[in-house]
Order: sequence, then C-alpha cells, then structure tokens
Amino acid sequence: MNLRLLLLEDDAVSRAFLTDALAALPARVDAAETIARASDLVLDRPHDLWLIDAHLPDGDGVDALTALQHLSPGVPALAITAELHRDGFDQLCAAGFLEVLQKPIAIAALHAAVQRALTGTTAFPATPATGKLPVWDEQRALAALGGRRESLQALRALFLDELPHQSEEVLAACAANDADAARAVLHQLKAGCGFVGATRLLAAVEALSRSPLDGAQRRLFEFAVADQLATIEVTGDREA
Repeated sequence: MNLRLLLLEDDAVSRAFLTDALAALPARVDAAETIARASDLVLDRPHDLWLIDAHLPDGDGVDALTALQHLSPGVPALAITAELHRDGFDQLCAAGFLEVLQKPIAIAALHAAVQRALTGTTAFPATPATGKLPVWDEQRALAALGGRRESLQALRALFLDELPHQSEEVLAACAANDADAARAVLHQLKAGCGFVGATRLLAAVEALSRSPLDGAQRRLFEFAVADQLATIEVTGDREA
C-alpha cells in the first residue's frame, strides 16, 4: 500500500468518516485538524493527494492550499465543504483545487474523486486566468466545422435553445435517483457540447455522467449550465 493522503478536516465526525473511507482505497491517511498541523505533516513526509476542508479553525481552504503548496508545490488537492455556493466554488477552483466535494459524500463518490485527481481526469481543471475552463472553445469548434463560422453560430443557437429542457430532464432524473435516465440525456448533451465547443459544460456533463447521484457534481452541472445560458445575452461568443 503505497498511496499516502493528507486529510485536513476539523470536524471530528467528518474526519473519522473520511479517514476510514480513504483508508479503504487502500491508502495511508494522515489526518490533521488545523493548517498548522497539516503543514507539519507535509514537511515530515510526501503525499500523493491533499483533501482539504473549506472552513478551518486557523483559516479557510484557500489559505490552507496556499500554505501547503508553498511547502510542497505540485501536489493535487480536493476541496471538501458542507455548503456549495457559486462564489465559494469559483474561489476554490481559482485557488487550484481540482474538484469540490460536498459533505456528506458517499464512499464510492469519494473514491471516484480521488482516482480522478490522481489520474488527471477531474471535472474542472484549473486555468491561470479564471480557475475554470472557458465557456466556449472557439478554436476547437471551428476546426470541427472546417472554419465555417456561420454554421457554428447556427449550431450554437440551436444548442442553447435545447439546453434548458435537457438540463431539466437531467436534474429531474437525478432527483428521482434514476442514474440510467440521467446518463441517457447526458450522453446526448455530451455530443452537442462537443460539436459547439461548450468546454466547461462538457466537463461538467462528463463528471455528472460518472456519478449521476452525486449532489456536488449535480450542483457543478447547474453552475455550468447557467454559465452557458448566460451567453445568450452576449453578442457573439465569449470566454468566461
């Protein structure tokens, strides 16, 4: 068992649950309650991944990640939070967290998130400019259509017209715990995202397809849909 993880979580119940769940990967888990203690552990030994709570006694998740990265650059990190709001999600993504996990989280969803982080297949890889993928990928979309901008604009108009209904179908299936139905609509949406270069939404669709009943992934999907639909009010395409 070579995998070693750092868990920074101040709540005793959450820390006990997450420690046991992560140990079952299997992995060796170093648990800390404060940024100060986590810093000592990072200095003492290397870790493959950090899992950091967004609210801590001596700072927040962004403070923790900044402090730990200063001591050991390049280690991937997942954020954990009991509340997932848009502003908080954006701040955590911009700080460099690969994904934001919402408590309570099922063991299977936690294990899947760790595997994604370790293999580089996370939902929202950070970019220096915004911490998130662009809403539209102009270059990729035009390349797929042979540079025909008018065709791209027409496809995007159709895509944005269909998106609200598709999103409602996905969320209804998720709320009904019907993973198969959710995946069926997400599969259709994935193809559309690829054709029109909806990069950020595509990442959210792929992540939700892997875990349709994961509440955090559902919220990230909703955020991405909102970003995509906001482009309707903008003349031409944009990147956010």
